[in-house]
Order: sequence, then C-alpha cells, then structure tokens
Amino acid sequence: MKKRVAVLLIFLLLVSGLVFYMNKKGDFNPSHKIGDAIDSLNHVKVFYNGGVSNVQSRNVIDGYNLGLKYQCVEFVKRYYFEFYKHRMPDTYGHAKSFFDKNVEDGKVNKLRGLLQFDNPSLAKPQVGDILVFDATTFNSYGHVAIVSSVSEDEIEIIQQNAGPFSSTREKYQLTQELHHYKIENKRILGWLRMN
Repeated sequence: MKKRVAVLLIFLLLVSGLVFYMNKKGDFNPSHKIGDAIDSLNHVKVFYNGGVSNVQSRNVIDGYNLGLKYQCVEFVKRYYFEFYKHRMPDTYGHAKSFFDKNVEDGKVNKLRGLLQFDNPSLAKPQVGDILVFDATTFNSYGHVAIVSSVSEDEIEIIQQNAGPFSSTREKYQLTQELHHYKIENKRILGWLRMN
C-alpha cells in the first residue's frame, strides 16, 4: 500500500512539474502562434509569446535594445520608443528593475529617464504609465505593463507575455485615501511616466 502511494505521489509530482514547465516554456495554446499580434494600444502591437519563459531573440531597433522578444519588457520599451520616441538611458534589466526603491515619489528615475511614483502615491496613474510589478516565488523577474485606461475607481493595463492562456488586459481597483492613490495589488511597486 505504501509503495502504491509513493508511486502515485511521484507520478503526480512529475505531471505537475511537466505542466509547470510547459506553462513557462512551452506553447500549447492552439489559438495562437508565437509572434502573432494579439492586441494593441495606440497602434503598438502586443505579440503572443507562449510560455512566460520563452525567448526568441533580442529586439534591437536603430541600435536601441528593446529587450527579448516577446517578453513584457520588450513590449513596454517598444511602446515608449514607438509612441513617445523615448529611449531609456539604461537599456537592460528585468521588469522589477524598472522601479528604483531609492527614488522618491514623483522624482526622476535616471536609469529609465522617467518620473517614478510609488504605490500609493499623491499622483493618480495615467494612461501610458508603466506599471511595475514585484517578483514572486515563481517569477523572480517581476512584470511590467502599460496603463491603458483609468477611471475614478479602477485602472486597466495592457501587457505582453502574461502566459499562454492569460489575457492581454487586466483591471485593478484604484482607491484614494488621504490624497494618495493606491492600486489594490500588493505586487505593484509603482508606475513610471514621461517627464
């Protein structure tokens, strides 16, 4: 009996590990192929990437490093490059490194050449802001997205590389307390904006 339970447990662990690996690296969503345009904001396309750890190649335009195709950082930097004509002074770094915890709320983040706001902040998020998410147990790189819509009580983001079955759009509750705006998600470190 103990042997059967042990074998079943090992089998379940192997299957779970395979599913986890496929979600990170594989592409088993039959609706899209890697590189398909699946959404856009201001004519800047979001491309399907399959598993979140999938990497195609580096995207470089006019000598400017946009990041690894089709990771979240690549979309955010491509959006700022195409829509705002902005080149970040530091062209490298994972998503979570976009937010510098040493920069005060509303001050310039010199590595990104953008204003940085904490979550919560005196400044309300705006369409076009870069939302920066902290790392998690299963994602040590963090995540970045673009704010695509803002109302009195919620924001919407557009994102690339959220996972093979995840949406390119997500909404988060926006609250205000003592003149501070807060996006209700503990992973959100803050947002960046054109100066």
